[in-house]
Amino acid sequence: MSPLSPNPRVPEHAEAGLIEKMVEEQRAVLLRYATRLLGDRERAEDVVQDTFMRFVAQKTEAINGHAVEWLFTVCRNRAFDVMRKEGRLQRFEEGQVERVTAGELRPGRALEEAETHETLLRLIEHLPPSQQEVIRLKFQNGFSYQEIARITHKSIGNVGFLIHTAVARLRSEFAAERP
Repeated sequence: MSPLSPNPRVPEHAEAGLIEKMVEEQRAVLLRYATRLLGDRERAEDVVQDTFMRFVAQKTEAINGHAVEWLFTVCRNRAFDVMRKEGRLQRFEEGQVERVTAGELRPGRALEEAETHETLLRLIEHLPPSQQEVIRLKFQNGFSYQEIARITHKSIGNVGFLIHTAVARLRSEFAAERP
């Protein structure tokens, strides 16, 4: 094979450097997502690694310009496979709190934002699992309703309903906790 001809065994996205870019940009986000689903970082790391291995082997046409969405879909499916295999389809157990660090702001503002964030995370934990998942995909990962629908295998209308219902509940419960 000449050095100028493309390798037929390597998908186009691999040769274009997309894999390195996706690993760099999405590994931590996928790891957090899988950890939330599985409740175990070690198993989540295995799922994320497997997700990227499948990404490398996938044909460019299957990804079709939706690499991030594809990664989340495969990661979610792999996490569910692990849970089914282990008989543990219980996600988002009570008491699990995500810790997110941010750059320092004014001391008073930073404390207020941290308290608000902590309160919202606690309130999110009390939502039904399906609402938790779509809220996290929308607000933590920035996916559109259509992308969330493809990732979760729900209709766009169902995703919209779940997000609307969850946000309304969070707003109400958050307001009830504030003086």
